[in-house]
Amino acid sequence: MRGLVTVFGGSGFVGAQVVRALAKSGARVRVAVRNPGRGYRLRMLGDVGQIEVVQANIREPSSVSRALEGAEACVNAVAVLYESGRQTFEALHVAGARIIAESAAVHGVARFVHISAIGARADSPAAYARTKAAGETAVREIIPGAVLLRPSVIFGPEDAFFNRFAAMAGLSPALPLIGGGATRFQPVYVGDVAQAVAGALALPEAEGRTFELGGPQVYSFRDLMALMLEVIQRRRVLAPIPFPLAMLLGRSGDFAAALGLTPPITTDQVALLRADNVVSPGAPGLMELGVTPSALEPILPTYLYIYRPGGQYAERDLTAQAPPPA
Repeated sequence: MRGLVTVFGGSGFVGAQVVRALAKSGARVRVAVRNPGRGYRLRMLGDVGQIEVVQANIREPSSVSRALEGAEACVNAVAVLYESGRQTFEALHVAGARIIAESAAVHGVARFVHISAIGARADSPAAYARTKAAGETAVREIIPGAVLLRPSVIFGPEDAFFNRFAAMAGLSPALPLIGGGATRFQPVYVGDVAQAVAGALALPEAEGRTFELGGPQVYSFRDLMALMLEVIQRRRVLAPIPFPLAMLLGRSGDFAAALGLTPPITTDQVALLRADNVVSPGAPGLMELGVTPSALEPILPTYLYIYRPGGQYAERDLTAQAPPPA
């Protein structure tokens, strides 16, 4: 991809790496964000003048249209893990995705990549997954050739999964294993997801297809917590929590989110944990987009070491290196 690509949600954990990968591929990138002041660092991810940051709110069609003027491709990386105020699943995952797709169609945008999630389905018990599925449907109805990317849980610096539980381990003598910790995940590195976006825009054969993105190995939730504790060099009790009790904990998280606070877990996230989060058998994924999946174990220590006793000054294996950013 060598033309102008507009990225919505480019200041987020995944979006920023997408911007980096697209700039590295030689594209000009326009990053559309609600608050441009928070995206000032994005310009440093490319050459001088290669990355532009503009204001756009995906709930406002006029601002979305301005962000897409002159673009040859579009990436929608907007998502929230919990609802807060006007930032609801329905507003962002469904209505926002539809507004972006409609505007992209009007502007004749040739390529469109929509980042969804593994587990997106209309009959899911979790609103997050149901709205992700509805967003996919809305995009495909408007742009049949759109590429859908469904990642499993995404890890990397600033992730919302391992960082959350590592921080919790620094404060609590026990970590909860929701539903006993049997839920399976296939963690995928954020840099690999970003490269997959660049590959989806560059490969004509990706048009109109759905790709499920997972790492090279499947783990149970218990396995992931044990690995994380090993990395941060802390001993904590892994306490199985049945789903009914977890829902009670989730309600306190719902209340925190309503107050504008970051919840440890919500009822919707508990519902998500009732289903495995792994790539479907035979589904096309990273390899078909030209990306070799990165292993979890060498990368976790490169950013979770700050949670060790002693923090950055704790003894650690300096030979462990993460793959270079996309």
